[in-house]
Amino acid sequence: MRARTVVPEALSAHQPPEARGLTRDGVRLLLTRGGTHSHHRFTELPGLLEPGDLVVVNNSATLPAAVRLDCIAVHFSTAWKDGTWLVELRRRTARSTEPYGGGDPGEWLPLPGSATLRLVGRETPRLWRAVLDRDVPAYLAEYGVPIRYGYVARDWPLSAYQTVFASVPGSAEMPSAGRPFTAELVTALVSRGIGVAPITLHTGVASPEAHEPPTAEWFEVPEHTARTVELTRRDGGRVVAVGTTVVRALESSAGADGRARASTGWTERLITPENPPQVVSGLLTGLHEPHSSHLAMLSAFVGDDVLCDAYHAAIQERYLWHEFGDIHLILK
Repeated sequence: MRARTVVPEALSAHQPPEARGLTRDGVRLLLTRGGTHSHHRFTELPGLLEPGDLVVVNNSATLPAAVRLDCIAVHFSTAWKDGTWLVELRRRTARSTEPYGGGDPGEWLPLPGSATLRLVGRETPRLWRAVLDRDVPAYLAEYGVPIRYGYVARDWPLSAYQTVFASVPGSAEMPSAGRPFTAELVTALVSRGIGVAPITLHTGVASPEAHEPPTAEWFEVPEHTARTVELTRRDGGRVVAVGTTVVRALESSAGADGRARASTGWTERLITPENPPQVVSGLLTGLHEPHSSHLAMLSAFVGDDVLCDAYHAAIQERYLWHEFGDIHLILK
């Protein structure tokens, strides 16, 4: 996105919409179709899609992935291929956390509940491979809290970070594009003849300061979903991904012929204008920071100029950013 796009701090969503007097599905929705933009409520989504379209959602559930010590916090990111975990160390501040550059290979960190975390080595400049001396999901269930960044002023319960689709625990941070969905809205989609199908992709920790591309993430595209995707495409319907995680999973499942297949494993796939989507033809996503790596994926759908115009429209109309904010629907 062009550098002159700057998001004012006042447009960060500081709390869930329910705390602002809205329902989950009462957030705003910016529609970008072709080169035009229009403004809606999320409750209008069924009418913005067509019978025969397919909405693909991420059913990964959010873990309470942050463990706080006196001076630092450990953000558990990803259960890694060799049985270790990727973690991020962050310095605690008065409001939240900030990047922490300390740590040494082999160092032991005492955690609450007499647990011990051993740093094995750096996987990236930001992330460590580490080993906890007990089962990580069970430990987080007792001692962890949801990851929170400085634009959210206080803690919210884990339920605030779960989507209506959440059924397979594993994400360090919420697949937030699915947050505005409610059971009633899903019923409205199905009643209009719009399909809904799941994939699983466990998100790792974001990089709000560095804006790095995501590391490898575990995903699964079930046989039924892959088959439904291909039937939708055959019959002329659109495949609308709910979140960049869904795009990543579906595109990672595609073979050389561009067809979705049942798949499971690890993906490092990045969608960019030079590597555009083959399977997905629409995207529901949150509003991302101007230097976020996610914007390359969005540009692959509509181009940089249209995307930049959409973000200017969102700023002018005072849409809200981040996981508790408003939603952007991009249709080709």
